[in-house]
Amino acid sequence: MTDADLVARHKAVLPSWMALYYDEPIEIVHAQDRRVVDSEGRSYLDFFAGILTNAMGYDVAEISDAVRKQLDTGILHTSTLYLIRSQVELAERIAKLSNIPDAKVFFTNSGSEANDTALMLASQYRRSNQVLALRNSYHGRSFATVGITGNRGWSTSALSPLKVSYVHGGYRYRSPFRDLSDAAYIDACVADLVDVLQTGTSGDVACMIAEPIQGVGGFSSPPDGLFAAMKEVLDSYGILFISDEVQTGWGRTGEHFWGIDAHGVTPDAMTFAKGLGNGLAVGGLVARGDLMDCFTASSISTFGGNPVSMAGATAVLDYIADHDLQANTAARGAELLTGLRALSNPLIGEVRGKGLMIGVELIEPGGTTPNVRAAARMMEETKARGLLIGKGGLHGNVVRIAPPMTLTADETREGLAILTDALEATHTALA
Repeated sequence: MTDADLVARHKAVLPSWMALYYDEPIEIVHAQDRRVVDSEGRSYLDFFAGILTNAMGYDVAEISDAVRKQLDTGILHTSTLYLIRSQVELAERIAKLSNIPDAKVFFTNSGSEANDTALMLASQYRRSNQVLALRNSYHGRSFATVGITGNRGWSTSALSPLKVSYVHGGYRYRSPFRDLSDAAYIDACVADLVDVLQTGTSGDVACMIAEPIQGVGGFSSPPDGLFAAMKEVLDSYGILFISDEVQTGWGRTGEHFWGIDAHGVTPDAMTFAKGLGNGLAVGGLVARGDLMDCFTASSISTFGGNPVSMAGATAVLDYIADHDLQANTAARGAELLTGLRALSNPLIGEVRGKGLMIGVELIEPGGTTPNVRAAARMMEETKARGLLIGKGGLHGNVVRIAPPMTLTADETREGLAILTDALEATHTALA
C-alpha cells in the first residue's frame, strides 16, 4: 500500500479538520536518535520532534528500559483509586522543581486536559468564570481551552463555558507597541491589562493564563519581566496566574527549566505535558496546595498518572539531569539563532526564540505582510532535503524549529545548512 492509498483512507474515516503536513504526506515507520524514516525508506533529520514531544529523540535506551520494566510487571493500569508509588515519587520531584509553595500535582494525559483542569480549579477557587488570556495564544482543544484560545485559526467554536478577555503582550512583531523599548513595551502591556480589567471585566476575574513563549502562535514571546509586572496587577485583584509550560517546560528554553523563570516570578499554577513523556501520553499541573485542594467533589483522571507513563516520565527527568540537556539546548539553540539571524534572505521578517524553540517569521519582501506561501513552500523544500520542520503563527507564515534537546553540534550545522538552502530556494521559486 502506498502513502497515497493511506491518505485516501485517512480522509475517508478521519475528520477533515485533522490536517496533514506536505503535498504528499508521509508515514514515519522507524526512528533513531534525531532521525526518522518514512515508509519509502527516506530518512529525515527531525527538527520538530512530534510537536516538541519527542524531546529526548527516539529509541532512548534508558527510557525504553524503564517502560519495559514496568510492562514486565504485567501492570499497565490500576487507576488512581489505588496507590501508585511512581506517581507519588514523580509528583514529589515536580512539586520541588516548580518552586511553588506547598505545591501539589495532578497528572493528566495531555496539555489540553491539564489546562482544562487548571481553568476549572481557578474558576472554582475564585467563584468566577472570567478569564484573561493573551492574544495569539493557544491552550488546547478541549471545550474550555478552545474558548480561551486567542488565535482564530485554532479557535474552533465561539461557544465557551468561560468569559474571556484578551490582553496584549505575547506577540510583539505585529503589536501596536512593537517599536517601543523593552521597558516601554512592558509598561504599555501592563497599562492595557489594567484597562481591560477596568472596562471588560467585573474585576473578580478567576485567572490569567499565559504561555511564556507562544507555541502555535509562532514561538513569539515578550521581553523578560513582563509577567512579573503583570502579576503585580493580578495580585492586587486577587487574580490567579497560570503559566502554560506545555511547550516551554523541562529546560526547552535553555536558559531556565521553566519558561516563566525568565520573568522572575512564581505562578500560582503551572501546566505541563509533551516533552515529559517523550512520546508517552503524560500531562498535568502543579499548583499551590490550597488551590489544588479547592474542589468539593471527587474527581480523577482515569489514565492520568498511570504506571507506564510515570515510569517513562521519571526516566525522562533523569535523562535531562544526567546529560545536562538544558545546557545542550542553550548551546545548540544559540548556534541556530546566530546562523539564522546572519542570513540576508528578504523573506525573513524576524528570527526569534530561546533555546530550541525558534520561529522564523516569513514576509513578503519589502514589507511586513505575512507570507503564507513562503511557509508552505519551506515545508516542501526542507522535506525534499531531508529535514522536518513545523509551521504556525497567527497567519500560518512562521517556520517553527524545535529539534529534540539531545541535538548534536554536527546535526545543528546540518540542519542550518538545509534551512539556509531551502530559504534561498523558496525565495527563488516565489520571486
